[in-house]
Amino acid sequence: MSRHDSYPLFDMTKANVPDDLCPVATVVSPMLPGDWRSMRPVVNRDKCVKCAVCWLYCPVQCVEEHVAWFDFNLKTCKGCGICANECPQRAITMIPEAT
Repeated sequence: MSRHDSYPLFDMTKANVPDDLCPVATVVSPMLPGDWRSMRPVVNRDKCVKCAVCWLYCPVQCVEEHVAWFDFNLKTCKGCGICANECPQRAITMIPEAT
């Protein structure tokens, strides 16, 4: 018997967890930050010099490189605004999500 045989981590019946204790997720349903963010970054392509400061400071690494500028993956962007605050060219503006 291995060390892990005595620990039924995911077998609810072996762990004696009552089935009415709490709901158990059966389908993975990821909640992406783009679903709840209130502000989103917009890049002024004329001002962007591709210095990569936004990429360096982004906590979720949602900055994507294009030929002449950087843009953002809005599915994973939290809308924190760090990129806009750190951009030395002021090429990134945070706008309300509704617009």
